[in-house]
Amino acid sequence: MASFDVIYIGAGPGGYVSAIRAAQLGLSVAVVEGRETLGGTCLNIGCIPSKALLHATHLLHETHENFEKMGLMGAAPKVDWAKMLGYKTDVVGQNTKGIEFLFKKNKITWLKGWGSIPEAGKVKVGNDTHETKNIVVATGSEASSLPGVAVDEVTVVTSTGALTLPKIPKSMVVIGAGVIGLEMGSVYARLGTQVTVVEYLDAITPGMDAEVAKTFQRILTKQGLKFILGAAVQGVTTGKKGASVAYKLRKDNSDATLEAEVVLVATGRKPYTAGLGLEGLGVEMLPRGQIKVDAHYQTNIKGLYAIGDAIPGPMLAHKAEDEGVAVAEILAGKYGHVNYGVIPGVIYTTPEVANVGMTEEQLKEAGVAYKVGKFPFMGNARAKAVFQGDGFVKILADQATDRILGAHIIGPMAGDLIHEICVAMEFGASAQDLAMTCHAHPTYSEAVREAALACGDGAIHA
Repeated sequence: MASFDVIYIGAGPGGYVSAIRAAQLGLSVAVVEGRETLGGTCLNIGCIPSKALLHATHLLHETHENFEKMGLMGAAPKVDWAKMLGYKTDVVGQNTKGIEFLFKKNKITWLKGWGSIPEAGKVKVGNDTHETKNIVVATGSEASSLPGVAVDEVTVVTSTGALTLPKIPKSMVVIGAGVIGLEMGSVYARLGTQVTVVEYLDAITPGMDAEVAKTFQRILTKQGLKFILGAAVQGVTTGKKGASVAYKLRKDNSDATLEAEVVLVATGRKPYTAGLGLEGLGVEMLPRGQIKVDAHYQTNIKGLYAIGDAIPGPMLAHKAEDEGVAVAEILAGKYGHVNYGVIPGVIYTTPEVANVGMTEEQLKEAGVAYKVGKFPFMGNARAKAVFQGDGFVKILADQATDRILGAHIIGPMAGDLIHEICVAMEFGASAQDLAMTCHAHPTYSEAVREAALACGDGAIHA
């Protein structure tokens, strides 16, 4: 029976990052993982493979739409779907091997198999039971579905099946206009699939700044995606030719159906804690299946912790990573902390969409007096040069103190641009601090500075 300072259950972004940090701090560490590769959902069947396909199909779109404008002549490339999937798999493989190397470098033991917790301080993997001072549950989440919608990962798929379809479908219905649905929907739309997105609410990307969501929908519609909003899916039936999606429009209760070769169910995710034995231990759970933890990520069972998608908060890989670092430092006797007010969110379509902090709607609801600084990418020389003038940067600042309260970007490299605002917010910066910082020309980041200037006397180029 092996004994450790800490055993992690799950080798996703939360588990593997936390394990490395704990090892750096001198703890003896083991990680339980049942997959053949490390990295969890994000690396194997989520964030990374989807970004590979987004990149490949964006370049395809550029050849069709913009190459000729730049004097790049010739026929657009044909799609070898099998080869594109191979490229995606290779990207995943390089990254999983990288984590294996980091485990060896940091002397982390990989306990291969599925773990359970028979009692406090013990983790069972297969027929072996290992003793440990601490256990961290980092089991992540799984795709959730709807009543009347049976997923077979062939005709009715989650994001997992959408990443490995044997051929490019002629038509696809995406149920859910959130991050996963829009990213995968845009991949297939660029490949020539007729994509229709069905969303229960009256706007896409629930919780996003309303102005950004409206602009985002307009751009995606221009790219060929169709949207049916305010529609409650009643069920999906499958047949030889594909699937039929029945839905009811909430505004008038009318019924309708959609036919498609493939249906992608992108209705969110739920914590994956099955088989751990939490009920038998008496672990307190929350109504939505999340594990209840205190400010130090400890459950009501001493020595048992949980992080990432298994606990409340946004289901984001980087949120899990930050919690992983924090819990590792807590276990090592240090002070671990996560600033939940400065966790960015990104949608990796083209254009990208990114946000951090409060939305206008949230500020209004809270009764906070704020000001808005906006700048369109159409006024940014670099963006116009690469046909990415759609979108804008919006910065929200406190009316009295000028402190940055939130930012929302739709445009080129939004997922990277958001981070200078994250750093500014972490340091409690004002919009003027950002406006007074020199930004290189010509860069997309100048649009961020201009939006900050717009919080004061006004942007220069608008």
